[in-house]
Amino acid sequence: MQIIQNRRHFMAGAAAAGASALIGTTTETTSVRLPRWIDGAYCWAGMYLAGEFLKAEGFTDVRYVQGDEKVDQAVWIARGDTDFSMNYAPVHVASIDAGVPIRVLGGLHSGCLELIANDSIQGIPDLKGKRVGMHDIHAPSRVLVALMAAYIGLDPVNDIEWVEESKPVEAFADGKFDAYLFTPPETQQLRAKKIGHTILNTTLDRPWSQHFCCMTSAAADYVNRYPVATKRVLRAILKGADLCISDPAWSAAQMVDRGFVPSYEIALQTLSDTRYDVWRDYDAEASMRFYALRMQETGMIKSSPQQIIAEGTDWRFLEQLKRELKT
Repeated sequence: MQIIQNRRHFMAGAAAAGASALIGTTTETTSVRLPRWIDGAYCWAGMYLAGEFLKAEGFTDVRYVQGDEKVDQAVWIARGDTDFSMNYAPVHVASIDAGVPIRVLGGLHSGCLELIANDSIQGIPDLKGKRVGMHDIHAPSRVLVALMAAYIGLDPVNDIEWVEESKPVEAFADGKFDAYLFTPPETQQLRAKKIGHTILNTTLDRPWSQHFCCMTSAAADYVNRYPVATKRVLRAILKGADLCISDPAWSAAQMVDRGFVPSYEIALQTLSDTRYDVWRDYDAEASMRFYALRMQETGMIKSSPQQIIAEGTDWRFLEQLKRELKT
C-alpha cells in the first residue's frame, strides 16, 4: 500500500509541477538528452527517475543516450552527445580544467565507492609498493585512489604500481592486483563471493564521506540558451533523489522496469547504502573546491580551485530549488 501511495504522490506531484511550468516557455526547449550506462549505473538513480517528472513538466523529447562505452561519459557531454552528465566531482574538475564547456549545477549524493583490497592491505598506508587496478590512467578508479593516497602522504606516482584492466572484478579475483576502487554492482558481486575486504568506504569514511561523490553538470550552451529548462531538469533529478530516500523499494523496481539496470536486489542495496539525503545539506561548492585543491596539489590540474569554480559551476538553480523543495 505504501508503494502505491508513493507512486500516486509521485505522479500527482509531477503533473502539478508540469501544469504550472508550461507558462512562458515559448523560447525554451522541450528536449533533453540524459546519459545512461549500458551495464547499469546503479547510483544514477536520481537521473533515471527524472524522466517521468520531465514529461509531466512539458518535455516532449526526453532521451537517455548511451554513448561510446569505451570512454568515460564525461567525453559524451564534451562531444555533444548528451546535454547533461552525472559524474564524480574530480571528473568534472578535470573537464573544466581541460576547457570543456560544462557547468556543474549541484550534487546528487555522497558515497557509493569502496576501495576493496586483498589480505595484504589493511589501510591506505599499506598501498605503498602494492598493485592497484585502474581502467586507464585518466579513469576515476585511478584518479580517486591517487587522491586518497596523496591525502595521507603517499606519492601516487612512485609509491603505487598501477595495473590497467578492463574487467576489474575478474582481475581482482585472479590476483592480478591488490586493490581497486569498486562501484555497484561490483561491490555487491565481490561481497557475495567473499572476495576481498573494504579498506575505505566513501559513505562512511572522512573526509570523503563529507563531500559529494556524484554531481550533475550540463553543457554550458544548454544552460545559457535554456535556463528554464535547465532548472526543470535539475529539479526532476533532485526529486528523483528524494524518491530514493522516501521509497527505495519502489524506486529500485522502477529502475529495473524501465530497463536502466538489470538487478532489483543490487538496485535496492545501492539505494539503501548511498546518501541521497544530502543534496540539500552538503555544500556543492565546498566539494568542488576540496577535490580541485587535492588535484592541484598532486599536479593533476593546472587551474586553481577558484578558477574551477568561477569557470565551471553555476549554483543559481540549486539555491532556488533548495527553497522550493523544502518538504
